[in-house]
Amino acid sequence: MSNVNSVFSALADESRRKILVMLSKGTMNVNEIAGKFKISRPAISKHLRILENSRLVHQRKEGRERYYSFNPKQLNAAIHWFQFYNGFWDNKLNSLKKFIESK
Repeated sequence: MSNVNSVFSALADESRRKILVMLSKGTMNVNEIAGKFKISRPAISKHLRILENSRLVHQRKEGRERYYSFNPKQLNAAIHWFQFYNGFWDNKLNSLKKFIESK
C-alpha cells in the first residue's frame, strides 16, 4: 500500500484520529491511551499498530511499557494529495468562471 493510502486508511477511523490528537499533546503509554476510551485495551493496541504501520506514530519500549508519540511529518503525504486536488479544482473552477463570463 502506498504511503498516502496507509495514512488515509489510518485516519479513516474516529478512534485513531482521537488517539492522534491525544498524542499531539505529548507521549503516552498504552494504558494512558486506553484509559481515555470505552473500548478494550486489545482494541486500542490494534489501533496503535495501524497508526504505527502508517508511521503516524512512533513506539519506544521502556522496560515493559510501550510509549507512543505522534509523527506529524507523516501527514505530509495526505497534505500533498489535498494540495494537488485543491490546485486541480481551482484551475477547473477558474476555467468555468471564464467560460461563463465570456457568454
